[in-house]
Amino acid sequence: MKHPEWTEADSRKCKQIWAEYQKQHDITERIGQTAGIDPKTEQIWFGDSAIEIVKKRETEGLTSPLFFERVGYEAYLWKGGRR
Repeated sequence: MKHPEWTEADSRKCKQIWAEYQKQHDITERIGQTAGIDPKTEQIWFGDSAIEIVKKRETEGLTSPLFFERVGYEAYLWKGGRR
């Protein structure tokens, strides 16, 4: 099944969904986990990694693209050069 292109609007919506979720739920026990957010269904999945979440969803027949957040961090992944 082919999915439509991901847009900046999808990213903004996911960030909004995540901000609202954090206002309504205590996430302290999930710090360090990965959250996968679906902009269409507004569902959030949690796991130890993005790969774990994708595999879990595939077993349920779900393949729509997700936006990933690292719980308790400003960015999902930091990339830097070697020193």
